[in-house]
Amino acid sequence: MEVRNENLISIDSMMDAEFGKVGTPEREAFRKEAYAYCMGQMICEARKKEKMTQAELAQRIGTNKSYISRIEKGVIEPGVSTFFRIIDALGLKVEIVKPIA
Repeated sequence: MEVRNENLISIDSMMDAEFGKVGTPEREAFRKEAYAYCMGQMICEARKKEKMTQAELAQRIGTNKSYISRIEKGVIEPGVSTFFRIIDALGLKVEIVKPIA
């Protein structure tokens, strides 16, 4: 016997209603925005863990504090070379591996 709670809604249907179906331009725009925000939060957390200010990180990679702030807020995504300079300045590394099938 299946019992359903009328107050529950699936995340998929909620996302479809709010941002469009998977594959639509609206959903893709949301995905990109969410990705930029998550990347920014990871950079922010790593910077704080290193007890580094935005200004210090900016100086280490040759940019300005407002650029770092916009990255951390998810307003912009850094280019690949800037991303790698940020990772290096924070003492992190990127590992590219082939997934196990």
